[in-house]
Amino acid sequence: MLRVIQRVLPDGKTHTVQPFHVCLKGLEQAILCRDDEDYDAMVKVICVCARRRNVIVIIYGIVSNHAHVAILANSQADADAYGVEIKKIYSMLFQKKYKINNILHRIETKALCLDSDQYVRNVLAYIPKNAMDNGALVHEYPWSGYRAMFSGEEKGGRPVASLTFREKLAVMHTADNLHDVAWLLDKDNHLIPGSFCDCDYLEQAFNHDPGFFLRLVGGVNAAEMKYQLEEKPYQMQADSEYFKTVSEVCLRWFKTDIVNLSDGQKIRVLPYLYRTTKTTAKQLARIMGFPAIRISAILRQK
Repeated sequence: MLRVIQRVLPDGKTHTVQPFHVCLKGLEQAILCRDDEDYDAMVKVICVCARRRNVIVIIYGIVSNHAHVAILANSQADADAYGVEIKKIYSMLFQKKYKINNILHRIETKALCLDSDQYVRNVLAYIPKNAMDNGALVHEYPWSGYRAMFSGEEKGGRPVASLTFREKLAVMHTADNLHDVAWLLDKDNHLIPGSFCDCDYLEQAFNHDPGFFLRLVGGVNAAEMKYQLEEKPYQMQADSEYFKTVSEVCLRWFKTDIVNLSDGQKIRVLPYLYRTTKTTAKQLARIMGFPAIRISAILRQK
């Protein structure tokens, strides 16, 4: 079972965590990363925000107009807050550098809980495959966590904790106190992914078999994953299509279709559907067979 495990989070405490996927896109596919400096800044924002919001990065992949991050978080709320924090901090850096406002203004950030082992594996394989969007080979692409896996990167590096305050502002783009982090910088002052990504979790997901990982990276349906992770969560679906979406979730969660769910099961899955899909209380009421006022009350309680 990959989905629920114990991890020491940045707050220093051991928590029960689950995997989530976070996607960040620019306004109408605007270019978020125009040069290597931008890519480097995005990696550091992903890392610093994880520490701020008490989550762990598993793997990430950044291309010119969007970024994917798989994380381990203690709750949906923490995962949601992490996505919002990335959006806020990167927007500030982009605005300061290019004098362009609201580059991420209309973008929602949805943290999708990866609620089956197969879903986990597909997402972890799909993220580094995004390198192909920038015309690069997966194993050569510098702006993903791919090279950290299965000990595929350089060892050593300069500790971020050793940076002076002025260096930290210039290199890490933050005034946060980083005296206790284990992060490392390479000779170009780029973060070394293995120093902040949870390589053990990813390797465990693929049975510690690099060949298994590479086969899934090569075989994952990129078009289907793009729809599931980048498009579907942000589009309002017609009731007929949304019924299918809800049914897929119910089969993963409860091994039964929506028609056979108990009221208790419906109450359990409602907050997840509301957070991870674009829907309304009225649509959920139609799908679930509850009055809209009851749906709203359930969502407020959660």
